[in-house]
Amino acid sequence: MSLHLMVSQALSDSAQRLNVLALFFAVAGSWLLLATRWREQEARLRLACGTAADSGADAASLPGEPTRRINRFFYQFGFTCLTVALSLSWSSTWI
Repeated sequence: MSLHLMVSQALSDSAQRLNVLALFFAVAGSWLLLATRWREQEARLRLACGTAADSGADAASLPGEPTRRINRFFYQFGFTCLTVALSLSWSSTWI
């Protein structure tokens, strides 16, 4: 049985299609949240270890307003993706 036939047979139900789309949004949103959190923790660890002080950049190494703004945007976008995934999953039960 070809892969195309198996996928089309698996996605023949509209509720299943919505669940696959919800799974996509959930994975994308959670990956974005985790990646942003890891970036923040790495930056804090670098500051705590003093590697920024060794390189001569003391105040310039602190996270600035643009970095905080982009992190805030990533968090909002990640939580929005998770909210969309939850609403799609809920709506698939009504079909």
